[in-house]
Amino acid sequence: MTLANQISSERRFKFCRTVFALILREMATTYGRSPGGYVWAFLEPLAGITLLSLVFSIAFNAPPLGSSFPLFYASGFLPFLYYTEVSQKLAAALRFSRPLLFYPTVTFWDAICARLILTVLTNAVVMIVIFYALISLETGSPNLRPIHLLNAFLMTTALGFGVGVMNCFLIMASPLWERLWGIANKPLFIISGVLFLIDDVPDKYADLLAFNPIVHIVGEARKGIYSNYTGNYVNSIFVYGLSMTLLALGIMLLRRFHKHLLNNG
Repeated sequence: MTLANQISSERRFKFCRTVFALILREMATTYGRSPGGYVWAFLEPLAGITLLSLVFSIAFNAPPLGSSFPLFYASGFLPFLYYTEVSQKLAAALRFSRPLLFYPTVTFWDAICARLILTVLTNAVVMIVIFYALISLETGSPNLRPIHLLNAFLMTTALGFGVGVMNCFLIMASPLWERLWGIANKPLFIISGVLFLIDDVPDKYADLLAFNPIVHIVGEARKGIYSNYTGNYVNSIFVYGLSMTLLALGIMLLRRFHKHLLNNG
């Protein structure tokens, strides 16, 4: 083994060890201190899906797709919740791990990766369990399209990653941004296609809604669950392109200014 390979191997080991330690810390602080622990990771989305299903089943005879209200609203609510969770967790990554970032062995990238990995794994398990349970309750056997489901999950991860890293810098740079972002996101749940199909919206409004990347994620998830749903408006390239642009810009700014933000924030 050459000296360069040895140094590279040591760096990878140090990175993995640091990230693993931060993940354990995150698990202990996020779920370890609350009664019920990880049960809440399942109860919160289940409560949201149940409430939506009850309210809309009273108002309508059937959901816009299929025959199951819980499955239809889960196909929109779970991706939306996952995006929100990833973006919010990463946006607060530096603030959460700030005391540790003054140690030379812990970098801002370690803190971000630890939060990302734990959030992705937790939400993947939650979504698999909930979707499996809801699909099992269906009278027929849904013809799932796993490629679309996987793509929806990856699109959500990419968008949450990009938005979260960009907001991580912006929130540290200007605390006012956190309030402004919170206000701007208030109507996001309504305009993301969680409660309805974009296909049912008049074209002039649907074209405007298509600028919301979450609309494409929800559409892709529904394409994976409902084999008869085409979702022609879904544009994966738009979502990935926006996500990678935000991620690259966020990483560049954090790399340049993270020490200044930690010392003066």
